[in-house]
Amino acid sequence: MGQSAENKARAERNLSNQSKLFVPEPQFRPGDTPDYSHISIPTNHSPSRPDPLCDAHDTVEHALKLIRVLRFNGEADGDWKPDLSADQMREGLRHMMRTRAMDERMFTMQRQGKMSFYMKSTGEEAVSVGHAMALRDEDMTFPTYRQQGILIARGASMKEMMCQVLSNSGDPLDGKSIPVLYSFKKHGFFSISGNLATQLIQGVGWAMAEAYKNTDGIASVFTGEGATAEGDFHYALNFASTYRAPCIINVVNNQWAISSFQGIAAGRGETFAARGTGYGLATLRVDGNDLLAVYAATKWAADRARQGGGATIIEHYTYRKEGHSTSDDPSKYRPENEGDVWPFGDPVERLKNHLIHIDEWTEEKHEALAEELKKEVRETFKAAEAMGSVANSTQLPDSTMFEQVYETEPDHLLRQREMFQGEID
Repeated sequence: MGQSAENKARAERNLSNQSKLFVPEPQFRPGDTPDYSHISIPTNHSPSRPDPLCDAHDTVEHALKLIRVLRFNGEADGDWKPDLSADQMREGLRHMMRTRAMDERMFTMQRQGKMSFYMKSTGEEAVSVGHAMALRDEDMTFPTYRQQGILIARGASMKEMMCQVLSNSGDPLDGKSIPVLYSFKKHGFFSISGNLATQLIQGVGWAMAEAYKNTDGIASVFTGEGATAEGDFHYALNFASTYRAPCIINVVNNQWAISSFQGIAAGRGETFAARGTGYGLATLRVDGNDLLAVYAATKWAADRARQGGGATIIEHYTYRKEGHSTSDDPSKYRPENEGDVWPFGDPVERLKNHLIHIDEWTEEKHEALAEELKKEVRETFKAAEAMGSVANSTQLPDSTMFEQVYETEPDHLLRQREMFQGEID
């Protein structure tokens, strides 16, 4: 056998002994020291802000770069800097801190066995709060979990939110939903679905209905980066593009989909925002830890939708600092301090530092507000817990399981109700 033939045979044997299947792996695993030096943080706050009714193709670079407003030294700069007063920024800071304070309390209570399940949004508060501040309260949102900041910003009752998590007698859903899958029609907050990505096609459908009725209402729908691998994501983009639906499609890229890192859903693509480019949609990629940038991007997309420009994809680039849920242990699949060294910092700290930089806030006022909110959350939870919890009794009659399930009760449910009532009697 000649040399070239021998080399070829050896190569074929080597290939046959190893799988050709490529499986992406995260850069860091438990025990590693995370290093984000490969992430280039833009010093200039580019790209520039185009007209909201520009051609979708004019936003191609916006899907690859990163919209930022807040600098790490506390300054705010660039074309995307929104016209927000100090009072409005302090309000946004308060909403984020209130959301975080509630998360901390609820997580602790779950660990004490007073509720079955909880999901925190630590490190992602700017995404939901900044987004809500830029929308009208009547705009319908189709959230996934970790958007409780929308409810906080829209003035929803924290006690009612807690009762929904506790599934107690104060829960307007009568305990029929999984904890944290909130439903608040009066606050334009569509029932959260535990089946990921379903809300995408629901949100686009709602937006299409608003356009059909010739209103200026819009819909805003959320998904995590992991669920962009679902078929529903692509169905939604296709319909949004075809019918120029007045909606905002938000991809919260917090780097982790439960224990799978974002590379599994990203494939060999460039960014999640770039997926909208192929569908002819406007695309923006924004620093999700910068409340001012989130507000500005949302306002741009909302203006575009209301004026007939169609849908916009916004990728919120952020990091999930805590576990996926109270059922998850992130130390099993990522370094414990990875969230602490995330190069885009903490959204609460960044807005706080900006307000201090412009002499509209102080460390003392910040600490006082944190204590005020901690006390408010503690007292509110006591009032909610008095209406029942899984640790003792939810104080919900068992008979509610038959109610508000069907508009007209079918025969089999009527028979089950009668059997149940007979056993109680």
